[in-house]
Amino acid sequence: MQVVTPLFHVLVFPGFLFLVAFGLFVSWVDRKLIAKFQNRVGPPILQPFADLIKLLAKEDIIPEHADRAMFAVAPLIALAGVVASIIYIPLWAPVALKAFSGDLIVVVYLLTLPAFALFLGGWYSANPFATIGATRVLSQLFGYEVPFFLACLGPAIAAGSWSISEITRAQDNGLWLISAAPLSFAVAMIALIGKLERVPFDIPHAKTEIVTGPEVEYTGRRLAVWKLAFLSETIVGAALIAALFLGGPHMWGLPYQAMPAWLTAIVGMVVLAVKILLIVFFLSLAQAAMARIRIEQMVQWCLLWLGIPALINMGVIAFVIRQVGA
Repeated sequence: MQVVTPLFHVLVFPGFLFLVAFGLFVSWVDRKLIAKFQNRVGPPILQPFADLIKLLAKEDIIPEHADRAMFAVAPLIALAGVVASIIYIPLWAPVALKAFSGDLIVVVYLLTLPAFALFLGGWYSANPFATIGATRVLSQLFGYEVPFFLACLGPAIAAGSWSISEITRAQDNGLWLISAAPLSFAVAMIALIGKLERVPFDIPHAKTEIVTGPEVEYTGRRLAVWKLAFLSETIVGAALIAALFLGGPHMWGLPYQAMPAWLTAIVGMVVLAVKILLIVFFLSLAQAAMARIRIEQMVQWCLLWLGIPALINMGVIAFVIRQVGA
């Protein structure tokens, strides 16, 4: 049991399989929300799963001049770092599975591994577009990582602890730390967009400029691992913010004391899932608000917000000219 239990936690729950399953669901929610915001239908619920199966079935190609070892291991490093971080975040109770003093630092560090791995994978792909994307990954890392860490310090200072579990337990009285550190929450949300390299911080991928950047040479199973790594990072990043600012799996007003342990765990998981989906909602809203719009939307916007001011400006000019001429 000393070996089986840790393997179950890493490979099944709350590790790899759980992150993959929940990540695919959250990916569908994300894509569906963006579609609704842009007045589109969006994908069916099984589309992310079908995309994953399709990638796993495709040929896995390694470029001739690439560093084969680094090219192959980079996506595994990214996924391993994210999977390892989930055990330190409270999921169904205020105390995480492997909580200890200072685990906040460990989780923030582990969440930087996908970016470093993406840099290494792109740099050693022997492709100019991948190299440019890799340098952008590293440059962008220095931009969002410091604010993200400083934002996480707000709840830590308010709770007087470097442990995510202790910070979550400090909110059991119903007073979420977002009320004490609202600016830190806003910074953490924006920095999370950068960590996930979503619009408008998708500069390393820039499909119209460098053809997905660091991932341009990845195909098949390795590309699927990259996708899973960033889907899992979405879950872990949102769960971390929920634990630090929104009480984690705890919701004030629920009669936890009267519930059996198994029911408390289920309710905690549902509460945390709702908070994660709420964070994903705001991520989707930000991406949809900054995405390319359709032609009829462009025409309507220009006529309303550019046309009317232009007409007003013409009227002002005509009025001024008449007054000067008089």
